[in-house]
Amino acid sequence: MSADELELHRGIDQLNQLGLYGIAKAFADLGGNDEAAGLGHAEWLALLLDHEATHRRDKRLAARLRHAKLRHLAVPEDIDYRSPRGLDRRMMESLLKGGWIGAHENLAIIGPTGVGKSWLACALGHKACRDNRSVLYTRLSKLLDDLSLARGDGRIASRLKSLGQVELLILDD
Repeated sequence: MSADELELHRGIDQLNQLGLYGIAKAFADLGGNDEAAGLGHAEWLALLLDHEATHRRDKRLAARLRHAKLRHLAVPEDIDYRSPRGLDRRMMESLLKGGWIGAHENLAIIGPTGVGKSWLACALGHKACRDNRSVLYTRLSKLLDDLSLARGDGRIASRLKSLGQVELLILDD
């Protein structure tokens, strides 16, 4: 192993120890890249910082999605407006902007069984997570059972407080 390679590995180890995982990965990926070798110091720094910011943003999104416990892996880009569900594209685009969430308004998605109400709610939840909003998906019956248990063992206040901190609470039947 050459002195340069040793120095590269030492630098990557230090970046990882500092918790700069995005920079460490970018540094490792770009270390042997001929195009990257031609970059100036400021360009290198900007590139590494961009990788770190992207890594942290992706990590926060993954945590929000994990906490949201969405039932379906549904994303707004997969909404099919051609199906006979009667979805209004302009209305959905307005809902996806999330202004109604910030205004603390409620949304009821109604329709016959099997048309994708839960999937659509999860798509709205996924978009809210991407917009840095906290989301929680739960079945109404499970929530009522949880609250009943919390009341019984004296945790009702803390449970209600944690529910109150969620920006988008999706209750499914």
